[in-house]
Amino acid sequence: MTDMNRRDAVQAMAAGTALTWTARHADRASRFVRSLGAQQDYTPKNFTAHEYDTVRVLVDLIIPRDANSGSATDAGVPQFMDFMLGDRPQMQTPMKGGLGWLDAECEHRFGKPFVNCPPEQQTAVLDDIAWPAKAPKDVSQGVAFFNRFRDLTCSGYYSSKMGVADLQYIGNVYNPGYDGCPPAQLKKLGVSYSD
Repeated sequence: MTDMNRRDAVQAMAAGTALTWTARHADRASRFVRSLGAQQDYTPKNFTAHEYDTVRVLVDLIIPRDANSGSATDAGVPQFMDFMLGDRPQMQTPMKGGLGWLDAECEHRFGKPFVNCPPEQQTAVLDDIAWPAKAPKDVSQGVAFFNRFRDLTCSGYYSSKMGVADLQYIGNVYNPGYDGCPPAQLKKLGVSYSD
């Protein structure tokens, strides 16, 4: 197995995951986040202030800043999530319930909510819920929450301008040198341009 950093793993998951929301929802949310620009004083409409603080910490643990690009928060993922909760109200109960579970688990283990835990304690809880096949049975609710949360984080990040640049996506660009399908492949397929 080759060395793979967290960003590479998340990119692979984003590329290979069938998303649970439609392209229309992602496009609307991405346009909304782009319209905010670099707004640092964003006030969430669907998260409480504490929930939003937790979301900001959690998305950056999933997609941290690296030498090539910014973190999930830099890309506007928390705003994207807040928008998605307003656009799809059925997401609110599982999302808010999961954030509550995360705080309760940290309170039980460490005597404080997730955002007040040091990074090693935050990581310890996430390590227990990030790998469904290895997760203890008593954290199944956390596993279900984290899977959804991670998918939404990846969706928000990789539909943002920063995430698309991080993927080095080169589509949607005119290629004046494209001569069409090679003749050998046309022959193999039994088709031609003149048909």
